[in-house]
Amino acid sequence: MGASGWDYVTPYRGSIEATLEALHDEVFQEMYGDGEEYASRAELYEDEEFMGEEGTHSVLDVRWIVESAEPPQPTDYFTVRPLSEARLRHHFGTDRPTVRQYEDAMARAHEAMRTRNRLDADTSLLAEDRMRWTGVHVLLHTDGRPTHVGFFGSSGD
Repeated sequence: MGASGWDYVTPYRGSIEATLEALHDEVFQEMYGDGEEYASRAELYEDEEFMGEEGTHSVLDVRWIVESAEPPQPTDYFTVRPLSEARLRHHFGTDRPTVRQYEDAMARAHEAMRTRNRLDADTSLLAEDRMRWTGVHVLLHTDGRPTHVGFFGSSGD
């Protein structure tokens, strides 16, 4: 099937953990809400063959938050990590990007992916996701307050 990138912007729910949990619930409902394949997220995650080989090609494929902004290691599969302050400033010019800045950076990254020469280095926001089966989160702000979180990553083989 191949790897797939995914990207979500969702309301901030007081912590990255609570926000990811709520997003997982929403995405599970969208994808499997009819109960025909999986009755719950726990049942989905129990299907280790499916989750380890094919996956959902969505944020459901990352289950744990890593506090470190360092690049992922081979033991970091199924995790999501923050974008470092230096990389926030690089991509957004601030350490408190807005939803609009994030969406604009994602649009530029997708356009660059479509148009760049494959031999050229990818310097877009999407390049911050450095390993399949992992993701990155960015806390987004409105009037200086955290209001949303952007999650992006890639999964699938």
